[in-house]
Amino acid sequence: MKKEGDSLEIEIKSIVEKFLEISKDKEIQIISHFDTDGITSATIMIQTLKKLDKKFSVKIVKRLEEEFIYNLPKNKLIFFLDLASGSLNHIIKSGLKNVFIIDHHEIIQKVPEEINIINPELNDKQKISSSGLTYLFCKQIDQKNKEFAKLAVLGMIGDLMEKSIDKLNNEILNDGEVKRKRGLLIYPSTRPLNRTLEYCSQPYIPEVTGNTNGVLELLRETGLNPVNGKYKSLMELNEKEMSTLVTAIMLRNPKVKNKEIIGDIFLIKLFNKLEDARELSAMINACSRLGESGLAIQFCMEIPKAKKKAESMYVKYKQFIISGLKSVSEIEKIQGDGFVIINAKDKIKDGIIGTIAGILSNSSLYEEGTMIVTMAYYDDKIKVSARNVGENGRNVREVLNNVIEKIGGEVGGHKFAAGCMFSQKKEKEFIESLKKNLEIELVRI
Repeated sequence: MKKEGDSLEIEIKSIVEKFLEISKDKEIQIISHFDTDGITSATIMIQTLKKLDKKFSVKIVKRLEEEFIYNLPKNKLIFFLDLASGSLNHIIKSGLKNVFIIDHHEIIQKVPEEINIINPELNDKQKISSSGLTYLFCKQIDQKNKEFAKLAVLGMIGDLMEKSIDKLNNEILNDGEVKRKRGLLIYPSTRPLNRTLEYCSQPYIPEVTGNTNGVLELLRETGLNPVNGKYKSLMELNEKEMSTLVTAIMLRNPKVKNKEIIGDIFLIKLFNKLEDARELSAMINACSRLGESGLAIQFCMEIPKAKKKAESMYVKYKQFIISGLKSVSEIEKIQGDGFVIINAKDKIKDGIIGTIAGILSNSSLYEEGTMIVTMAYYDDKIKVSARNVGENGRNVREVLNNVIEKIGGEVGGHKFAAGCMFSQKKEKEFIESLKKNLEIELVRI
């Protein structure tokens, strides 16, 4: 009898066998996405291939552009991680022969027979990150690869999938010896509260996030005073203190529901120290988004010299986020029924525009069902990140796809979080077409 989840596991087993056969005499080119899920996927694959003594090279990319695919070497085995599900037609047209994909993004094209793909969209639509899939793939190669399970958990948390823990993800958590604790979902839970609250962007706390005086006022109000000049960490709060803090946060951000800010905190051992998995995940993301993907991989591999560098990169990144949120408050927005378009142009770095969109979608600023579209310049192109507020509303990826089909460019993502890229020359055309599509969508809803 077929058990739920079996089809994905059977698919992984079959593709592992194919991969081991084809890669015997082939050099491997790994191409992975630059976010936490992509970086952890790449690190798991790198360490597995090193054990197998395979010859390989790695390329971390922000997005998969058509021209990039056409220029890939035809004589290598190409392994895409955490991307490529939306580029199947380009891959076939490019003439690449030995292609493997491990990804969890939506597939909008028919999968060609020549492409070996592991994607839960094709198997029961289970919610699992690319790093989780890469881990299961590498564990199928060798059970000793269980040591990389904690990286898969970091990728899962980076893609905000910790609330979708089912059979497969639970198995990965157990393999990674991850500790769980119920608490306030503000991170890092292991650092002094005043620092944690100042840089807290998930949830965004009005007049507290990025505001030192606002933080001190909140802590005074809740009676959480420093002991010997130092504030407690979240992990050190007792039940009463935790409850008081939760109430104070909810009063400042009424849109936040209790169930959204209380949940499982995951603790992972990295560099021989138990750390909040959300902070580790954010640190990996920060390095990569500031152009240091190599450092992010070294950090995941627990290379000692990478730790200090990654920590200072993370501080810089958090400062960029705070100033990005300040810029958003000053930018003139294009608003309509159920949507807001924020064109940051060159005021916000393209590497953090997606993070800003995510923070805004979790803030109290916009109604449930609002589609938030953020735009930033990237060379001669425009990077777009779009999010839905809450779990109702438009299919974000579909809306962007309708516009990009007309004006040209690339699209990727999921139903409630997607992005696209197009030429800066099409800026006005994109905004007009997007507004038209959003207004049509509203009529349909």
